[in-house]
Amino acid sequence: MHLLGHLVRFIVSALVLMFVSWLVPGFQVGGFWSAFFLALVIAIAAWIIEGIFGKQITPFGRGIVGFLVSALVIWAAQFVVSNVSTSIIGAILAALVIGIIDLFIPVKTPFEQGITGREDRR
Repeated sequence: MHLLGHLVRFIVSALVLMFVSWLVPGFQVGGFWSAFFLALVIAIAAWIIEGIFGKQITPFGRGIVGFLVSALVIWAAQFVVSNVSTSIIGAILAALVIGIIDLFIPVKTPFEQGITGREDRR
């Protein structure tokens, strides 16, 4: 079930990215698989950034620094994933819309497991 939970999170993230692509001008995702790999690249980049700089600067952190890093990660990911294109303004708007969606539908990254130090053992 652990692997299935990660897969569901990436599928939901891909669907959110496709919706954001439809909504935000200057941010385009070519299809589901491009969105899925974009979600994967964003999650890996967030994990690396969190490992280097700490939780406060990650795209999943709060505040203006987290927001700007999120926009930068989205912009840079277009060079790794095919069928994804965005401008700087498109990446900023996409980060804003994703942040608003995350308020209503929070999707934790697979790399955030165990942050609280407690494990749910049933």
